[in-house]
Amino acid sequence: MMKGPKKWRLFALMTALLVFLSGCGREEISTLIPAGKVAQDQFNLLILSSIVMLFVIIVVTIIYVLAIVKFRRSKVGEDMIPEQVEGSARLEFIWTAIPIVLLLILAVPTVYSTFDLADVTAMDAQDEEGVAENLTVNVTGKLYWWEFEYPEQEIRTAQELVVPTGERVYFNLIAADVKHSFWIPSVGGKLDVNPENVNTFYLEFDKESSELEEGVYFGKCAELCGPSHALMDFKVKTLNREDFDAWVAAMQEEQEAPSEALAQEGEELFGPDGLSCIQCHAVNSAGAATGVGPNLTTFGDRTTIAGFMEHDEETLKNWIADPQQYKPGNLMPEAASLNDGKELTDQELNALAAYLMSLKVEE
Repeated sequence: MMKGPKKWRLFALMTALLVFLSGCGREEISTLIPAGKVAQDQFNLLILSSIVMLFVIIVVTIIYVLAIVKFRRSKVGEDMIPEQVEGSARLEFIWTAIPIVLLLILAVPTVYSTFDLADVTAMDAQDEEGVAENLTVNVTGKLYWWEFEYPEQEIRTAQELVVPTGERVYFNLIAADVKHSFWIPSVGGKLDVNPENVNTFYLEFDKESSELEEGVYFGKCAELCGPSHALMDFKVKTLNREDFDAWVAAMQEEQEAPSEALAQEGEELFGPDGLSCIQCHAVNSAGAATGVGPNLTTFGDRTTIAGFMEHDEETLKNWIADPQQYKPGNLMPEAASLNDGKELTDQELNALAAYLMSLKVEE
């Protein structure tokens, strides 16, 4: 059995490890590695508040230790009574003024940043030809996925947000069902996504995501919204303006039919004469379908399946066969319910996977 001193040494070691590991993070998801102006401003506020709190802790600790050392019983005796300072105007002023100063140091930059982030007046700015000067994305949170609409470009996608670097991107946030919260930890946020009103804000993206280890930034829902809340992830691809414009142009083009026979078979299964997946999922960038399921135009370009699973055909087939096993509470029905109660054959699953993986706009 472990003795007391050894227990304390182990506890001290675990505490030290916890402190050091809490500072570790991945560039694509850590709030401590800001990747945009908004994230940097929020990080600066975090550092400022930490400094103020550390200052208060140090001062209080010093006073506490000095009081213990100076007035310990063995030094001043049993009958010593310290000088009474009740009603001292000087001390009353000091311990009133110092908290006020500290609150002002915290409040002024916090209020300024809050109002600056809420300033979206430039969202509706247009040039002389009536074209929007800034990119606006309409974000809709759904159980348990995200839809991204680019109204000026007349395109729509899901689960992977694509934005340009080096400029402000404005967002309109609304929920289609229950309350969600839109958060890209490395870039800034988070903001509530409500079903009853539209919330607006902006973000700036400094770095192209292709330079990251994962190739994307990670986004999350930060509001408990149901059994698969923890799996309601999305990814963010950041491109320079030239590449972003090329991506938009590719999205606006009519999607070509698949050339491989297996993918063509999957397209037939996907369509109205097959499993009728097309009733819930659009496969063109301008299509909203019924809004029940994510737009799949860029499915082959994505980095994950359902926001969190490995992006490969085997995982995709498992997801199609039984989506509730991997993301409980989502609205995608089991494949058998669309196939007269019969399980899909391996050939049918292979065909569907081949077709969905062929849905690409990026080279």
